[in-house]
Amino acid sequence: MLITAIEPKKKGLSAVYIDGEFAMKIDTETLIINHINIGSEIDDDILHNVLIKSQINRCKERALRLISFRDHSKHELFEKLIQDYPEDIVSSTIDRLEQLNLLNDFSYAKRYAADLSELKHLPCKGIRQKLIQKGIDRDIIDEVLDEFEIDELEQIRYIINKKYSKKLDDEKTKRRAVNALLRLGHSYQNIKTVINEYTEYEDF
Repeated sequence: MLITAIEPKKKGLSAVYIDGEFAMKIDTETLIINHINIGSEIDDDILHNVLIKSQINRCKERALRLISFRDHSKHELFEKLIQDYPEDIVSSTIDRLEQLNLLNDFSYAKRYAADLSELKHLPCKGIRQKLIQKGIDRDIIDEVLDEFEIDELEQIRYIINKKYSKKLDDEKTKRRAVNALLRLGHSYQNIKTVINEYTEYEDF
């Protein structure tokens, strides 16, 4: 088989023509590294090898772009990459990023948990659920949360003061506040304790 044309395309890809017909798009960097040029003779084994190398390179570049935009857990990154690349290539890419400490679920979980506590005012229960949704290993979650000291009553007071304090005597507002706080993972007993601080009677 003869490479008869190579046409640069978007996103670092090149269209490769074999024996005068379009064959496939391959990562341009891979073509250069493997000295695949117009006029090169290529057989099935070489072509397969180049395709695998192209996928590996594209998967790596995609992963690096994703984690440069924001932190990802291993599970999140895997779920995004697996949409476009074979599982073995995705797994090896993630393993390599871990070796380079560019992907670290423990560090990710610590940062994410801190954000959830400080910005969303979630209790440990709510943080745990969010970390589980991100695919974080439960042992890592336990280790991360062991380092947290969260005053759940203060978290609830903050939310009440910000959103509900002026209308807590209205039953509809009170129910809405209770349901919202329960969804965040706060305990009913703690919610009741705080809301009763804002109302004249302890009536719920």
